[in-house]
Amino acid sequence: MKVVLLQDVKGLGKKGELVNTSDGYARNFLFPRKLAGQADSQALAELKNKESAEKHKLETEIAAAKETAARLEGKTIKLSAKAGANGKLFGSVTSKDVAKAISDELKIDVDKKKVEVEDIKSFGVYPVEVKVYNGISASLYVSVGE
Repeated sequence: MKVVLLQDVKGLGKKGELVNTSDGYARNFLFPRKLAGQADSQALAELKNKESAEKHKLETEIAAAKETAARLEGKTIKLSAKAGANGKLFGSVTSKDVAKAISDELKIDVDKKKVEVEDIKSFGVYPVEVKVYNGISASLYVSVGE
């Protein structure tokens, strides 16, 4: 019997999958516990619509991520910091500082966990990698001055 899983079932499949099971297992275990529904034409149509909606959502997220990466690519962000007489900063410039500067200057919200920056402890220009989406990243520069 073909059934559409309504929840994850260990050893059988994940939620939303179409699986083939024995009639007794479906009638006596899956259906009473509301773990699965019968795979009729309506359930199959809903499953197909859900899959196409998820695919469309993924495509729009990837397109938006590529646009954001293009807007970030090659830009230079200016940060100011206090330093001692020899040019060493008091503290360091962190990914949180870089994410805030990107938000302020370019009006692009970036999570501080997605910003990969080396330790910046003196004035200069440093490369920064921003992971916008899985597999999509942008390279930009941070200019630290007084």
